[in-house]
Amino acid sequence: MRTLDVEAGPTRYTITIGPALIGDPHACAARIPGRDHLVVTNETVAPLYLDKLRAGLPGRRVQACVLPDGERFKTLATLERVFDALTAHRFNRDAVVIALGGGVVGDMAGFAAACYQRGVGYVQVPTTLLAQVDSSVGGKTGVNLPAGKNLVGAFHQPLAVIADTDTLATLPPRELRAGLAEVIKYGCICDVGFLDWIETRLEALLACDAAALTEAIERSCAIKARVVGEDEREHGLRAILNFGHTFGHAIEAATGYETLLHGEAVALGMLCAADLSCRIGMLEPAAAARIGALLTRAGLPTVTPRIGAARAAELLRLDKKVLAGKVRLVLLDGLGRAVVSDAYPQDALGAVLEERFA
Repeated sequence: MRTLDVEAGPTRYTITIGPALIGDPHACAARIPGRDHLVVTNETVAPLYLDKLRAGLPGRRVQACVLPDGERFKTLATLERVFDALTAHRFNRDAVVIALGGGVVGDMAGFAAACYQRGVGYVQVPTTLLAQVDSSVGGKTGVNLPAGKNLVGAFHQPLAVIADTDTLATLPPRELRAGLAEVIKYGCICDVGFLDWIETRLEALLACDAAALTEAIERSCAIKARVVGEDEREHGLRAILNFGHTFGHAIEAATGYETLLHGEAVALGMLCAADLSCRIGMLEPAAAARIGALLTRAGLPTVTPRIGAARAAELLRLDKKVLAGKVRLVLLDGLGRAVVSDAYPQDALGAVLEERFA
């Protein structure tokens, strides 16, 4: 078992990483406070882990809200089902919401907790690699709108994160690869040594080697915890964590959140951002090729859906990082150094959109 502390503003909590955590009262009950719990999960995860989680919380009142599985259900209408469950079971402000699942479940459960009775506690129990290395940490919660991804949400830090690495054994290979996109992202934006390590250990990661995955999760979470600790509300530094996400969110919205997994869209977005970084002289072509080669080895997509350059540009302008009408993008000033900028030439962005989306 490994632990990491996160300090975000006035909030401090612990990320616990290791095998056989779900179902272990020493791991669950000791880290999840309170007596009354609503477990928010989905139809895929519930049969695998809901009963195990209940066993890890003896003597507690545990109710469940089982949602449909998929990014397309990350909506206000689905969120209402969580509120209905909280009220139906008469949960009060001392209740704790437990997010048991991937990033969609975690985002919705966290947002429900942020809103219900003006805020109750919640705990993240992520069951996908992507959620364990990224979305469960940092307190970003929210849902999608038809116009774009995560346009309604709140910053609401969890009380704890419990990452049971045994859950990755039941993860479909495609989901595992999607999670690796976020792992690769961390190496690209601020740790070339980690990128080197990923390149040498990629086969072990793809084979679900427990030791390799545990180290990847710990190193990824350590990077995110440091960044979030310095900039909880994304006023500056934290935005670098969105490398690939502005383009990726546009791709997801244009394809109706059905064609690609989030990590797959982020992989494509990283290629777009690396391409733009090269075009304006910030990144060497060999470095961009290195990123592309690693994503290819990881089995991630490298061909962008042809949604049209104009449509892509329109969706980029809906991104939450847009200020004063300018689209701020996370670019690479060399491998391991990400910057947030709106100072790039518009014709360079237009060339990327034409080449990759038209």
